[in-house]
Amino acid sequence: MDQNTLRGHLDLILLASLEHAPLYGVQLIQHVHALTVGHFHFKEGTLYPALHRLEKQGLLTADLQPSPTGGPPRKYYHLTPAGRTDLARRQQNWQAFAAAMQPFGGQA
Repeated sequence: MDQNTLRGHLDLILLASLEHAPLYGVQLIQHVHALTVGHFHFKEGTLYPALHRLEKQGLLTADLQPSPTGGPPRKYYHLTPAGRTDLARRQQNWQAFAAAMQPFGGQA
């Protein structure tokens, strides 16, 4: 999949990935890669600036937790109430967009 497709949707992907459980950075990358069957794979240089921006906007919070493997602590990201509200809005917008695009999707 074209990397340009990811642009503009990264925030929705990250917020939705954190909807059910907090994750740390590498887990987020692996989660999105697995969930999209390899279609979306982004690097840490894309991920962390986006997470920090969402945190600054009040949509995420983060806390350090000890690593289960004894390494350095890991920063786990959580949705805030504002993040849940924003996620719901983004999902509604995406569903409306996808429905509007359906006639242009070609034959299945």
